[in-house]
Amino acid sequence: MDYIKNYSLEGKVALITGASYGIGFAIAKAMAGAGATIVFNDIKQELVDKGIAAYAAEGIKAHGYVCDVTDEDGVNATVAKIEQEVGVIDILVNNAGIIKRVPMIEMAAKDFRQVIDVDLNAPFIVSKAVIPSMIKKGHGKIINICSMMSEFGRETVSAYAAAKGGLKMLTRNICSEYGEYNIQCNGIGPGYIATPQTAPLREKQADGSRHPFDQFIVSKTPAGRWGEASDLGGPAVFLASDASDFVNGQILYVDGGIQAYIGKQPS
Repeated sequence: MDYIKNYSLEGKVALITGASYGIGFAIAKAMAGAGATIVFNDIKQELVDKGIAAYAAEGIKAHGYVCDVTDEDGVNATVAKIEQEVGVIDILVNNAGIIKRVPMIEMAAKDFRQVIDVDLNAPFIVSKAVIPSMIKKGHGKIINICSMMSEFGRETVSAYAAAKGGLKMLTRNICSEYGEYNIQCNGIGPGYIATPQTAPLREKQADGSRHPFDQFIVSKTPAGRWGEASDLGGPAVFLASDASDFVNGQILYVDGGIQAYIGKQPS
């Protein structure tokens, strides 16, 4: 048996939410390289247009849709449109997310709710929209971007950590409810990834030294570096492919070893 064929996504339709850029774009690019047809959404037409242009520059024909993933009626309508125009969704990556770095006692409840809405309620809404057709088709793959903050706490990210912890358990519950229909739901927990959002944390200081947070992360990561968005491509393709058909309800942490490491002893 040629096991490499198990990793092929040929003939599969993959919806990656919020994949105009960043981690979602990198995952979509990897899946396209494995043969998948790429579908993505963003909240504004201008972002969708930029995403389509970015994919085209990589030689990828992507299908972009304007959709707010927190709007259940809008999501249902978009999924129906995708099924009509592209095909039934075989692979869903719940990637869209936000973070608000605010100390808990300074955070307004409305801001906490917004993070929960985008990072936890939206994956519930989108997953619920695609699962019925996956059941009818007899297979499906759902990948939730869970973050290391589904395991750890850290100052200023109470809402994000709460949402990602909830998403980890939603992942396990989808596995529990729909595994019998040959649907696998797993999560990816990225470590600290070098993206435009984290760029301020990696800027050189006025004296030329590394940002204190940059120093902290590198010192806590056995790999000795920040991750790149492309580091998530291989794990995502694995979890989307037939190679992972008996892997369900798991969180795969792509963190350079940070969770396995207590840190260096002070000299």
